[in-house]
Amino acid sequence: MSDILTLRPAEDCRWDCVSFGEVMLRFDPGHGRVRNARQFNVWEGGGEYNVARAMRKCWGKRAAAVTALPVNDLGWLVEDLMMQGGVDTSHVIWREFDGIGRNTRVGLNFTEKGFGVRAALGCSDRANSAASQIAPGEVDWDRLFGEEGVRWFHTGGIFAALSPNTAQAVIEAVKAARKYGTVVSYDLNYRASLWKSQGGKPGAQAINREIAQYVDVMIGNEEDFTACLGFEVEGLDEHISAIDPANFKTMIATAVREFPNFKVAATTLRNAKTATFNDWSAILWAGGEFYASQMRENLEIYDRVGGGDGFASGLAYGFLEGKGPQAAVEYGAAHGALAMTTPGDTSMVRASEVEAVMHGKGARVIR
Repeated sequence: MSDILTLRPAEDCRWDCVSFGEVMLRFDPGHGRVRNARQFNVWEGGGEYNVARAMRKCWGKRAAAVTALPVNDLGWLVEDLMMQGGVDTSHVIWREFDGIGRNTRVGLNFTEKGFGVRAALGCSDRANSAASQIAPGEVDWDRLFGEEGVRWFHTGGIFAALSPNTAQAVIEAVKAARKYGTVVSYDLNYRASLWKSQGGKPGAQAINREIAQYVDVMIGNEEDFTACLGFEVEGLDEHISAIDPANFKTMIATAVREFPNFKVAATTLRNAKTATFNDWSAILWAGGEFYASQMRENLEIYDRVGGGDGFASGLAYGFLEGKGPQAAVEYGAAHGALAMTTPGDTSMVRASEVEAVMHGKGARVIR
């Protein structure tokens, strides 16, 4: 199965993983609510960035992020948090700041964890952010992919949805990655609120189907594949609360027939019984076969944000290490499960903890 993905040799590349997307500040009210909070914990996070950070902090790989930040204290705060996460910042685009944020700013994300019957809640304040202004021609992809070398490049639909220019920048990036033999993973991550200004679902499908032509590893949940690529899932209820894996496998088979460049297609499967208890597993297609992770029924959730990004990074690690598709889906599902046991968007676990969960050791005192 080693020929599923052709990865550039580690010794020929400066980076094992590079992400391309916005890095926001997350304001977390703890166990309370945003609407009456008096204090917040602050984390950095972003659907694409979280994968690179986990690649460095959990998996011990060399990681960098391509993004943009304003030259002010909030931009420097994000940079400091990225540096704490071990993610290289040499490819950050710095934008001059006008003093009040009219021209550029850091995107803010206020997120509640949810509990029991109260669902998690996110409230974003991200218009005119520095990253949303990234346009084709701003990033020297020949330097990054050609001179420095990248083994795995990760981006996604959240960043592509921010503006017409970010969509075009993603297309430019994945074309360049393909040119230099870098594996491209893409998380569809559909957000209706972001695509609303770009034509809704038809607009999302037009952009994502163009990007999909250059993707090796396509990641997304059931709603992502239907909304972004137009593939239907039989038996899916209107709220997408539960899914029959057999029907979803049929949809993935259809997707890989239409996009033969997909070497791997994967999804997490979540049945959110409450905000606190979810059934959680994952499916991966590779080399004409399907691979399923173990099912974790009634998984206790502390903070669900970042679970899918945790899955994406674990999957990437499995393939980067040559462990094969079954190991990749197990690493991804276990890491995603653990990512949801800690606050913030980013992973706060080590590879040894992921492997312990994979082998069923569960919650035990580590001395």
